[in-house]
Amino acid sequence: MIARGIGLIRQAAGGWTILWGLLLLVQGLLPAALVYITKTAVDLLAAAFAGHRGVTSAVAGLWLPLTLIPLLWIAGQVAASLVTRVRTVQAELVQDHIHHLIHGKALALDIAFFDDPASYDLLHRARVDAFSQPLVMLESIGSLIQNGITLLALAAMLAAYTLWFPLLLLATALPGLWVVGRHVIREHRWRTANTANERRARYYDLVLTDQSMAAELRLFDLGEHHRSAFQSLRSVLRQGRFDLARSEMRAELAAGAISWTGGVAGMTWMLSRAFRGAARLGDLVLCYQAFQQGQKLVRALFESAGRIYRSSLFLENLFNFLALAPQLALSPEPEPAPCRVSEGIRFEAVSFRYPGSDRDALSDFNLHLAGGRITAIVGHNGAGKSTLIKLLCRYYDPNAGSIAIDGADLSTFSPPDLRRRLTVLFQEPVHFHATAAENIAMGDLASRPDIGRVEAAARAAGADGPIGRLPHGYETVLGKWFGGAELSVGEWQRVALARAFLRDAPIVILDEPTSAMDSWAENDWLARFRNMTAGKTVLVITHRFTTAMHADMIHVMDGGRIAESGTHQQLVAMGGSYAGSWNAQMREAGNG
Repeated sequence: MIARGIGLIRQAAGGWTILWGLLLLVQGLLPAALVYITKTAVDLLAAAFAGHRGVTSAVAGLWLPLTLIPLLWIAGQVAASLVTRVRTVQAELVQDHIHHLIHGKALALDIAFFDDPASYDLLHRARVDAFSQPLVMLESIGSLIQNGITLLALAAMLAAYTLWFPLLLLATALPGLWVVGRHVIREHRWRTANTANERRARYYDLVLTDQSMAAELRLFDLGEHHRSAFQSLRSVLRQGRFDLARSEMRAELAAGAISWTGGVAGMTWMLSRAFRGAARLGDLVLCYQAFQQGQKLVRALFESAGRIYRSSLFLENLFNFLALAPQLALSPEPEPAPCRVSEGIRFEAVSFRYPGSDRDALSDFNLHLAGGRITAIVGHNGAGKSTLIKLLCRYYDPNAGSIAIDGADLSTFSPPDLRRRLTVLFQEPVHFHATAAENIAMGDLASRPDIGRVEAAARAAGADGPIGRLPHGYETVLGKWFGGAELSVGEWQRVALARAFLRDAPIVILDEPTSAMDSWAENDWLARFRNMTAGKTVLVITHRFTTAMHADMIHVMDGGRIAESGTHQQLVAMGGSYAGSWNAQMREAGNG
């Protein structure tokens, strides 16, 4: 996992990573060189004060180390500044690269991925940790390399006095390694166990701050309820982190005491040598500095290793997410999706159950949508109407049966090619916080639509009126996120309709296209509906009989199956559920 993390960094910022490695080498050697030169300067001064050398000779010998000490310090500061600069560039490149990978994978995965709560946990951990952990790993590896180089140089100096000096350094730092490893494992387990709590806390934070939820929060006085739920979850998460920190602090104090004892033992041995005349003042200075820095470096090495291990554990989430593959069966040699539908679309004995559900959304479902005609489907909520759209778009494959366009099964087309032959108005269309023109143009960005096509689509959907009343017309930003103009629900629906009509696709699917329109807007739109869809195969899902009656064929769905079929006049004459609902609606309209 560490190698994969380094590979990820190198892939994102290759040249900068090489420069970073060279700077680390320089930074690693500078502290050791500074310790050695300081020893040399102290020995020269001590010799001069002891009268072993003349003052003139001592001053002549001191000029070089005294010159090198500030130069080395300056070089260290320059190298540190350059490393900071390089690391900043690396951080930006790595974050952008990971965003690119995660966004690409999220777009490639099937819709079914988002139906599973465990998938959200994995995506959450990948998003939250992946952007920081590669950089943490980068810094930790840098610290490991730099401190390792310095430690090796200092250990070589200490080994010149006795071989057990470097071993003492290592032995007194080992408890620190145990502390770091224990804490990393406990933190990883805690984070994994509390992913759902962290996601839920973020959800409550969104509920309390998002504009779309503000009205109901105030009307039903739900603010304190969600605020209390957020604070309760945060209390659990906060206490968990406090417990981890408290446990780590106690273990660090014990490890620090052992390390301090080792340092005292080393200095005691060196002082005893000095009293016997076996060591000079410079040796004492070198030993003290090397031992103190060495202990810190060994501890820093263990901490860096711990951070690298922690990063590798969290990066595993990213690589597990990136390793996911779409579950839709893809044809090795896909056929081109039809540019025009002749025979029509046929569902044969289709059964489908959403992942994780315990009931069928469709059961032994059969339906024929005639090519070049308008078909409407009506029925109660939960009857399975919107499921048809998801299957036609091939967001899912049926568990049994087949769906074919002009006799060719959907599985023989590549999903992107199939979806380019469809244009869909979803029941809850996306409100893009972009200009009105951009909102509509997103229906067919690949064709680079000009403003003329955008305006034509808006007129076809009845969106030209609301857009014309905006302060900057088609260049007005919609939505309040970026200081734009807000539309009503019905106006947003017309913009979404325009987006759907912009794409010149042979199959048009509209889910509740008039649900947010008032009766005047509905009549105006229906008057132009047939002209807009001439020659196309149209599926309209609606609760409004005034919309359904304009279709060439109407199917009534109930319990995942077709219960009645016919034109509006035929269904009314049959006296079934459609006729009952139509008559009830007409009575209500008459009473109104």
